[in-house]
Amino acid sequence: MLASRIICYKGILRKYAVEVKFVKLRRLTDQPVLLPRTEHQWESKAVFNTAVVYENGIFTLLYRAANQPFKLTGEKPDPAHSFESVIGYAVSTDGLNFERMDKPVFVGETAQEKWGVEDPRISKIEDIYYMLYTGFGGRNWDDIRITLATSQDLLSWERRGIVLDEPNKDAALFPEKINGRYVLLHRRLPHIWLGFSEDLVHWDQHQIIMETRLDSWEEKKIGIAGPPIKMEEGWLLIYHGVDNNHVYRLGLAVLDLQDPTKVIYRQSEPILEPELSWEKEGLVPNVVFSCGAAELEDEIYVYYGAADTVIGVASLNKGELKEKLARVKKNEEGATNA
Repeated sequence: MLASRIICYKGILRKYAVEVKFVKLRRLTDQPVLLPRTEHQWESKAVFNTAVVYENGIFTLLYRAANQPFKLTGEKPDPAHSFESVIGYAVSTDGLNFERMDKPVFVGETAQEKWGVEDPRISKIEDIYYMLYTGFGGRNWDDIRITLATSQDLLSWERRGIVLDEPNKDAALFPEKINGRYVLLHRRLPHIWLGFSEDLVHWDQHQIIMETRLDSWEEKKIGIAGPPIKMEEGWLLIYHGVDNNHVYRLGLAVLDLQDPTKVIYRQSEPILEPELSWEKEGLVPNVVFSCGAAELEDEIYVYYGAADTVIGVASLNKGELKEKLARVKKNEEGATNA
């Protein structure tokens, strides 16, 4: 099928006839891979928004869990309706069937974490795991801070403190330094930002790299999913977008390998959206929200929280993605030469 499409490549918008074939995620199962457990109070109401590490044939999830439903209304958080988020730990050999620990692996300890630790994203740089998460203090709705902890085994974590002392979330580190510096993705509403640091303490050169799009599925706000994945074509960045009906979907972009402030491709259509009943119904309806993915030889398993209640998984075929990027590049070069 041919149609006139506007394609964004290397920051340039082009309009020409192309084959309409968007990259989509394929669900590996029509059921959640992780559900709340009523016998564990700390994860009795919700398990969702999980970091993922895949090494030596083992899938490890560090997932957000909650002991109470969320009441996100009112001028400020109401202690009478407080909920606490903690981080659980689960492992699997096939990515679908998980065994989990009876107790959380990471819980809030500081004043900034009084209402919990949320939405972990883990990057491994050399031999150290870096977990960025949101500390929610509950003093007001903007009492959220990007916070860092490090580990060598995913079980014992050392707090490194607040990374950016401002209302901010949806943060992850690139899995390697670029030009000798750490690179941080984060979200100052409503766009995706990027910053650099020598020491993980002092950050500079903050800039917007992706903006919301009017009249689209990502009009209200956007934020990253998990840490970017390095490919020959660039850094694969899966992200979430929210429309004005508060529906959360996942999208896809590719950043330049040497200069990640440059977006070299961004798909106009989402790669996953709420369709199944457990994605549309739950504590927060109509949400698919990812904090991490596992890269296998031919596939990328994207784990996502559904309706802020359960965890699902869907796969991205690497061959199809590479074919898509090659086709877009060829079309772009053809349009440039026309």
